[in-house]
Amino acid sequence: MRTLATLPSRDGFRMPAEFEPHAGCWMLWPERTDNWRDGAKPAQAAFAAVAAAIAAAEPVTVGVSAAQFQNARLRLPPAVRVVEMSSDDAWVRDSGPTFLVDGRGRRRGVDWTFNAWGGLAGGLYFPWNRDDEVAQKILEIEGSDRYRTSFVLEGGAIHVDGEGTCLTTEECLLNPNRNGDMSRADVEEHLRRYLGVTRVIWLGRGVHLDETGGHVDELACFTSPGHVVLTWTDDRDDPQYDISRDAYARLRHARDARGRKLAVHRIHQPGPLYMTAEEAAGVDPRPGTRPRRAGDRLPASYVNFYVANGRVVMPAYDPRRDGAARRALARLFPDREVVGVPTREVLLGGGNIHCITQQVPAAAGPRRPAARRRAPVRRTATRR
Repeated sequence: MRTLATLPSRDGFRMPAEFEPHAGCWMLWPERTDNWRDGAKPAQAAFAAVAAAIAAAEPVTVGVSAAQFQNARLRLPPAVRVVEMSSDDAWVRDSGPTFLVDGRGRRRGVDWTFNAWGGLAGGLYFPWNRDDEVAQKILEIEGSDRYRTSFVLEGGAIHVDGEGTCLTTEECLLNPNRNGDMSRADVEEHLRRYLGVTRVIWLGRGVHLDETGGHVDELACFTSPGHVVLTWTDDRDDPQYDISRDAYARLRHARDARGRKLAVHRIHQPGPLYMTAEEAAGVDPRPGTRPRRAGDRLPASYVNFYVANGRVVMPAYDPRRDGAARRALARLFPDREVVGVPTREVLLGGGNIHCITQQVPAAAGPRRPAARRRAPVRRTATRR
């Protein structure tokens, strides 16, 4: 692995869309008891179920601390590779690298600076130095050259269509606790340099009470070029209603890097869901970390799914809404099987399936337009 002093965009590299072919997937093993209840055992069971669902479609590697290695090895399916890797928590989407590809079959990765979603001005824990090393460690294992940057960014703050368009939110990337007083134009320039994009579509706020500070991967994502799925609620009294309505308006008026208008597909949110007294009591409180309280609303969203080779792995946590969400995703991904995994335990820790996974794209040549998966155009809301 080399650490490069050049820029990805100038070297001909781009971030591929998540729905492009993968070589595999990375996860990290949860264990900190000030975030995961009951000694993290319920969360570990949920992580193992997610790993198994993805491993049925593509190779999965899980990074595990030395103290948890044997426990994880016994709990994870034999097909899942387990490697010893220290970290501060299990959110590999945010602490891991963003992989890039070029047209010559090469794969590299961006190692963003990680500050635990806000550093000392709103971050969720301290210290975070081991998490900031995770990207380098993964790139070393994968044998991929590394672009290290002082720009603070988490993988959950961005989604791309693989054709030059990036989705993000103002709430997250314009927050001074990420990159000081950097302007919108400065942020866009960094995204262009490191992701190889030419168009940035800005949404406003992320999902209501999302503790990461407005990550777009809870709110909206590309399902194919020109198609975006958006979390939604029909309840006008829910704070999420105005957030989603604003995002919908922005998306309908936007054009992607190729000049296309976007087809926006709405999926109704679950719940709302709240933390129970039993769940809150199972977390060990510690100064400097986010408290977990009974009655706290949980930032639940069906948009926080993972697109694997041949399947979509989605969170399942509300029997009243799970079926409609699964059917909506099946329409948007007609060539993939949609599999639901119960992940309330992941939600209790502050995120969901997309947050705990990081895809490794297949290192291949130029994409063939004829192979592009396209979803049918539908602009109506998904109802129960």
